[in-house]
Amino acid sequence: MKTLFRFLVAFFPWFLSGLLFSSNFSFYDKIHLPVFALPKSLFFPIWTILYFFIAISITILLNKNYIRYEKEYKKSLFYNYLFNQFFLFFFFTLENIFFAFIDTVLIFITSLFLYYETKELNKKASYFLIPYVFFSIYATLLTLVIYFMNL
Repeated sequence: MKTLFRFLVAFFPWFLSGLLFSSNFSFYDKIHLPVFALPKSLFFPIWTILYFFIAISITILLNKNYIRYEKEYKKSLFYNYLFNQFFLFFFFTLENIFFAFIDTVLIFITSLFLYYETKELNKKASYFLIPYVFFSIYATLLTLVIYFMNL
């Protein structure tokens, strides 16, 4: 029961930006997109799966009590979470593709730090972050191309 509670506490905050920021998802339909852009209907399921994996990783560390004293891990997680939360605001609320691109770069960089810090604590927990790191690369490239296509 304690593990389930820890998982839920680690999982649900990732959806906070979707609740806080009003998002104009029709903006995505109005802009020019590259051929490799996913349909907007896939973004929510993909991010839900990625957040699920991130929460599993965090829960593993919480269950092993690794997080209590690990300052660098906490910083990596905090900054990654913060940048991740701001993407919806920049892209869909402000409709500012350039800020969204800068944010995706920061998400990617901090996801690498988060992966590294997690791996230092527990290899198994770090494996759950690999899809997130790769999707962060995709999101960064996608946002960069969208930015240039819509200048």
